[in-house]
Amino acid sequence: MSLRLWGQRLLAAILLGGQVLIHLLNGKIHRRNTLDQMAAVGPESLLIALVTAAFVGMVFTVQVAREFINLGAGTAVGGVLALALCRELAPVLTAVVLAGRVGSAFAAEIGTMRVTEQIDALLILKTDPIDYLVIPRVIACCLMLPILTIMCLVTGMMGGLLIATNLYGISQSVFLDSVRNFLDIWDICSAAIKAFCFGALIAVIGCSWGLTTTGGAKGVGQSTTTAVVTSLLAIFIVNFLLTWVMFQGTGSVIQKGL
Repeated sequence: MSLRLWGQRLLAAILLGGQVLIHLLNGKIHRRNTLDQMAAVGPESLLIALVTAAFVGMVFTVQVAREFINLGAGTAVGGVLALALCRELAPVLTAVVLAGRVGSAFAAEIGTMRVTEQIDALLILKTDPIDYLVIPRVIACCLMLPILTIMCLVTGMMGGLLIATNLYGISQSVFLDSVRNFLDIWDICSAAIKAFCFGALIAVIGCSWGLTTTGGAKGVGQSTTTAVVTSLLAIFIVNFLLTWVMFQGTGSVIQKGL
């Protein structure tokens, strides 16, 4: 795909996001479609998201614990893991999993509907594709991704606790006390805010790439691949911007925790 065409489709995605916002303000929601999409985004993505979070928590604990223990700061392992998961790892990795699983499915489904003229049939029946196809998917991603992120956060902490207690001899009480000392309610809120924004990005980009699909089966494949790549780029860029806004300046959490 040429850079010019990619730019045009990105502009179309931005315009679609504005249309979705306007339609939502007008209260146009297909409840049944929304519930179906919530089931597809949430429960069906739960297992892979939790497995990913568990192993990320374990790997991070291995890397942090071996260094912190040498520095005499083994009591801070749990708190550092909690901060990393809350602020970055849980929302970003959960969004990456959903971009690959859900964003690609949105692009493929709607792209197939576009090339087989099913969307034209909706227009003939006076059904707005944005109301019927896009908004349920946006709502589903925006609602379910924060829930999945919190569940992944807990799972990652459990994985880290398992490694810390069994491999490095850090007691469960010390680990959990460190989490309580380091973690603040704002950290959990920031994870939910990031997840909400990432959910909107994944849904809008996936749906937009599907709606602008051309070229039959080959076009559907290209749209699916490009939608996932674009979603990942958007997630990383928006994550930087949100982190810059939420966590400016120097922090003192580790000093307080120690």
